[in-house]
Amino acid sequence: MVLPRRFILFLTQTFNWIAAGAVVVMMLLTSSDVVLRLFRHPLPGAYEIVGLLGAIIISFSLAYTSVEKGHIAVEFLVQRFSRGVQACFSVFNDLFSTALFAVIAWQTFAYAGDLKRTGEVSLTVQAPVYPFVYGVAIGSGLLCVVLMLDLLTSLHEIGKK
Repeated sequence: MVLPRRFILFLTQTFNWIAAGAVVVMMLLTSSDVVLRLFRHPLPGAYEIVGLLGAIIISFSLAYTSVEKGHIAVEFLVQRFSRGVQACFSVFNDLFSTALFAVIAWQTFAYAGDLKRTGEVSLTVQAPVYPFVYGVAIGSGLLCVVLMLDLLTSLHEIGKK
């Protein structure tokens, strides 16, 4: 159980670094576009590339944020319950979230396949859109795996009680 958890943590960190790199590219692209607009030579397609990078940034950073428990959580009510009840809430939350992101990953993967088959491209730079949608599916799938590990941890917590 230790090896898969370590591997998943490695994957989440790797995806987070890719997201960080995409933030840097987005920042450089946006800054360049703004400066070049001053000279009346904007970068064509900068807006659409920033949008595509945004999808990668968000989806690739979700799993790492979940591992680090960086999401906003409303715990003021749940904290008042016993550890066992808190674990039950956690199981429900992890189960629901895992199912939700499994469906999101599955449907996004199917949508990317449709985009690939139809040859959908962005309007200005004519870049294929499907690789970015596959990226969203992969990021959602990795989050699903992280949530599943959290679910197993919560179930183990309940089993100890």
